[in-house]
This record gives sequence, C-alpha cells and structure tokens, in this order.
Amino acid sequence: MIFEEMKQALVAAAERAGLTQYEIYSQLEESISAETLKDEISSFASSVSGGICFRCIVDGKMGYASGERMTADAMEELVSRAISNAQCIDNDDEVFIFAGSPAYATLPEREVRLTDAKTVRDTALALQTATYAESDKVGDGTQSAVISAVQEIHLYNSNGLSLSNRVGMSGAYAMPVVRDGEEAQESFEFALGASAEAFSELPKKSVQKALDKMGAGLVESGKYDVLFDGKQFRQFLSTFSPVFSAKNAQLGLSLLAGKEGEKIAADCVTVTDDPMQQDSPMQTSFDGEGVATARKSVIENGVLKTLLYDLTTAKKAGVESTGNGQKQSYAAPVSIAPYHFAIEAGERTEEELLAAIGNGLYITECKGFHAGANAVTGDFSIESAGFVIRDGKRAEPVKSFTVAGNFFELLKAVDLLGNEIKWGVPGSFTVFGSPDVVVRGMSVAGK
Repeated sequence: MIFEEMKQALVAAAERAGLTQYEIYSQLEESISAETLKDEISSFASSVSGGICFRCIVDGKMGYASGERMTADAMEELVSRAISNAQCIDNDDEVFIFAGSPAYATLPEREVRLTDAKTVRDTALALQTATYAESDKVGDGTQSAVISAVQEIHLYNSNGLSLSNRVGMSGAYAMPVVRDGEEAQESFEFALGASAEAFSELPKKSVQKALDKMGAGLVESGKYDVLFDGKQFRQFLSTFSPVFSAKNAQLGLSLLAGKEGEKIAADCVTVTDDPMQQDSPMQTSFDGEGVATARKSVIENGVLKTLLYDLTTAKKAGVESTGNGQKQSYAAPVSIAPYHFAIEAGERTEEELLAAIGNGLYITECKGFHAGANAVTGDFSIESAGFVIRDGKRAEPVKSFTVAGNFFELLKAVDLLGNEIKWGVPGSFTVFGSPDVVVRGMSVAGK
C-alpha cells in the first residue's frame, strides 16, 4: 500500500513540475539470517531495506534521484533532485521511458514468505550440529548459516506502464574445517530450501568434500586434458559475463563486438539466458526498464546469436532490447546483466567424462578470479586444486597448481559436457550455472 501512496505523491509532484516523461521504481527487501560458530549463533540479523527511485527526461537527458524516506515532502524533493541531476548530465545517448511490451510472461504461482526468525536460528544450529557429527576430524572454524529473504519490486511510468513482482529465496550453507595432525582443509556447500529437510545432505557432502582433499600432493607442469567441475566452470561465465554486454561492446571493452552470427565456441556449447528458469525462486517477467524478459540463446551450437541489450544500446545497434536492463538496487542506474546464465547440459555422467579423459586432471577448486582474470582480453591464470585422473578414474588429490589460458579460446576448446547444470548462489536475479566441462590440452603450471 505504501508504494501506491508514494506513487500518487510523485505523480502529483511530476505534474506540478511540468514533467511528461518519468518513471517510478520501488524495491523493498526483508531478510533474516543466522550464522554459527562452534555450537552457538555467532551472528543474527533481521533487516528491512529498500527505497524508491524517480527517473525523468529533461531536455533529452535522464535524471535520477532516490531515497528511503517515504513521506509526501520527500517525494516532492525527489522530483526536484531528479530534474537538477538531469541538467548535469553530459551524455548524448538517447534515453527512454518505455511504453511497454506487447505481452509479459505469467510467472508460476508460489508461496513467497519470509521464514520466521526462530526457524532460521534453529535450522542453523541443527545444521552445525549435523556437520560436526559427520566426522571427528571436523574442528574449530566450521561454520553454518541459514538465510531467508523476500523482495518486492514495483515499476510505474508516465506511459501508464504498471508492473510488480514479489520473489523470495531461502537457503543454507555448510563450511566445515577438517584437521588431521598439522593439515587442515575446508569446503563449502550451498543449497536452496526453507527447511531442515532441504539441507539434510549438506553436512555429509561438505565434510566428505573437505576430507577428500586431505594429503593433496603436487602435479607436474604441462599440458593436460581437464575435467572442470561445473561449480568451478561457472566462475568463468561469471567473471567473463561482461563481454556479452552490448554496452561494453559499443565502448570497445569486449572482443565480441561485431561478432554476432559468428562462430565463437565449440559446436557443443550453447549458452542460454533465462529470466524464468523453472527451478529458481528468482524469476522476473520484466527488467529494470519495464521491458518484457524472455529466454534466449546467447550462444547456440557455438555461434554467437546475440549480445545482451538494454533500451539505449539496442537503439544504437538498431535491434530490440533483450530485456537485460537490470537495476541492482532501487538506487542503482540501469545496467546490463544476465539472469540465469548457463552453458546448457550435455549427456555424459561424471563417470563417463572421467573415462573419456583417461588421464588428466579433475579440477574441483578455482580461486583468485578477481586478480587472475582480465575480463576485456579474456586472459586468465587461476590457482586451482583437484584430483589426478588416472585410467579413467578419480585418483589422488592435488593442490597449488595454476591453469592459464584465454576465455575465448577456452570456449572453443570445450569437448564434452556433463548432464547436469550446477547453479550458483543467486545474486538478485543473476545466477550462473554450468555442467561439468571437459577441455583438452590446457596449460598447467605445477611443481
């Protein structure tokens, strides 16, 4: 109800100011989270955050203003600040207040509610207890957490477009530390859900994953056929996703500029962007500009079919917006971002992929993308760990080696794909996923 009241106040203020093109965007988020350390709650948070953003076009320039104070006076001030900000813009890009798409997808009906505080706390403690119970090697430093969040978005503009969406996500993670003598290893496992039953496999999976790394040795430098765990390969998609932005292409910051319709990856690689991915709680039928969203193939059988566009970049390119003009918060400007962005799964099981490699490396851990990857050139050098593959089977663990290469060449070198997409943790409406991936002849720097 509060959005309707603020909308009316903003519309009245805009009319008094003589504005004819404007947009109102509201976002409210409630969340509850609990983290554990040892056998007690180490952190508990319950918050309500959000606000409202007013955009308007003045003399061909888009002005933004946002705030959290929901009063009539604050709405009047919001309009005034947006007008002033528009007059400071030094940018010749054409800007738009969208009239609306012909149709919007109907989202599936589902209950969206915040998990109560007691359940969040009790579930986190139960998860921690179960994680310790998995092995007597689980020790200090082990953490578990549960989070529940609900987000509500409203968009209204001077063209009469009125849209809203309410989504919610609950999940948990287990992060055990295991010790054997002087050696310590850790792991991280996350799962979506809203009950202890949904997280019942987390303790066993996470502890076993940490135990499997014990006693890791070193690997010789050289060229290896590599099996990437999908949880690791999706980090490549996340790190290099900016190259699929039409804005970056138009600014000369993407090597994919001008390559739509060209072959850029192996035949087996299809990358889709799906705002309404079936199993995800984070679905949306419209973007931050009010454009209808839809599933699209960004790469299809190795061919780049489209970049990701908002209204401004689409106008420059003479194409339609792909509905990827997202707002990362109510106060943020529109920016291009994917939704459920993933390499589509193949047909091979993990065992079949290992057998297809015969001898090589199974990479189950990658870190340092923030420092070891260049999103413009595509070059990367990433610290990794995993297992030796010997005679088609996973063998002993190995650590402290580096895989190096180039993202654009990596896409071309993909040979086989696993039969299950492994999704990451949602960051608002953006989630990355990948199946297990076989890449031939990767450069590895070891001992």
